[in-house]
Amino acid sequence: MNHLGYIYEDLHVGLSFRSPGRTITDADLVGFAGLTGDYSELHTSDVYAASSQFGRRVAHGMLGLAYAHGLMWARTGELRQTVIAFLGIGDWRFVAPIYIGDTIFVNYAIATMRDSSSKPTQAIVTFDVELVDQDSRLLQQGQKSILVSKIPLAGVSASSTEVTPERHNS
Repeated sequence: MNHLGYIYEDLHVGLSFRSPGRTITDADLVGFAGLTGDYSELHTSDVYAASSQFGRRVAHGMLGLAYAHGLMWARTGELRQTVIAFLGIGDWRFVAPIYIGDTIFVNYAIATMRDSSSKPTQAIVTFDVELVDQDSRLLQQGQKSILVSKIPLAGVSASSTEVTPERHNS
């Protein structure tokens, strides 16, 4: 891997990653409720949630899925030179609740790689994904697929160009 992340030739089935952690806060639940319009009392009412099977408020399942996505490639930059597009999610399961105060991590590994049938310079990579908490408790799991370039993306070098004093002063 170079300083800009993995290139296609570096990738192989079984290659695994672990994301940085992110602690879930009350502000996350409130913000996600506002973003999605899902103000379900399980997420927004301490009184309601206290009498639920969970005993306290839990994060929206989709919040976990969204944060899992953001913690992966976008946050780490590991696949910055190769990722073209997110293609989809397969067999996603919401296994256990995410509580305020939990720190979540994503463990993900390449499950399959195949050449694109329409573009010879591209491939489809599918990852097995697990969202876990600080105690390694499995929260969510499934697969995510991305379209990747077999050649480093031009946008990476264009956006990585350092500003020289001459360019900065013009």
